[in-house]
Amino acid sequence: MKLAAIDIGSNAIRFQVSTILERDKKILFKKLEYVRFPLRLGHDVFNTNRISQASMQKFRKLMKVYKLLLELYEVDDYMFCATSAMRESENGEELAKMVKEELGITINIIDGHLEAELINKAIASYLSDETYLHIDVGGGSTELNLFVDGIKTKTRSFKVGSVRILEHHDSPVMWTDMEKWVKSNVKKEFGKVTAVGTGGNISKIFELAKKKPGQAVSIKKVKEVMKMVENLTIDQRIYELQMNPDRADVIVPASNIYLKVMEWAHAQSILVPDVGLKDGILLHLLEKNIKQKKIEFSHSRF
Repeated sequence: MKLAAIDIGSNAIRFQVSTILERDKKILFKKLEYVRFPLRLGHDVFNTNRISQASMQKFRKLMKVYKLLLELYEVDDYMFCATSAMRESENGEELAKMVKEELGITINIIDGHLEAELINKAIASYLSDETYLHIDVGGGSTELNLFVDGIKTKTRSFKVGSVRILEHHDSPVMWTDMEKWVKSNVKKEFGKVTAVGTGGNISKIFELAKKKPGQAVSIKKVKEVMKMVENLTIDQRIYELQMNPDRADVIVPASNIYLKVMEWAHAQSILVPDVGLKDGILLHLLEKNIKQKKIEFSHSRF
């Protein structure tokens, strides 16, 4: 079985096709194709509340390409999910309707709660029966999920994101609200809190920290890496650190979000599993198809 996930974010649009391998009721996701296209919908939406005509044209072309890839890979099931930028735009629904009429593709404009639920599916296998604060920073929003004894107890989405900050459209009120939420929900009696970070920017920080997969990064090390990056120009980040241009300009504001939340929660380290919304979508599709076929399974990591 082949499954595809399309994550339509505020900073980029990701497409992944994976084939599902099964042995002794264990599931492995084998990546066949991954495309990340830097279409920054958040630039339009956070400035004008609308997706521009130029971005709409690019978006429709990109959807045609993705549909062709779905056909060429003979995908069995797929799901398109749009997050903060499209759900906040005045014409996001209009664009989704155009794509539906032109290509027969349904774009699911999901709310912050469902976005968090899907990402939680992807990180579940990385957590034990301890206390975790999951921080997912996107271009337009940040999703926070609190796990106590391995069980999710609280979740909240905030309109604070890397592109939103870059465009100077982050609200001081929302920052204050996020701080209050963390401080009131992460209680001392929960004991040690470990942060779990998802998103392209924290993955890049993890890479620059030169840690091995599965290792946690201390808050001190995150600050050191962030300071190093901050002292470089955008061009230096691109050529010396091999960052994509649309990563080079948002990595510092994104890192600030992770650090602030960690400080408020008194988390001294952060785990960075290399998963995100697209992986949660793939798991959702797998579970749906497994349920339909009534097959028992236990999935492994991506």
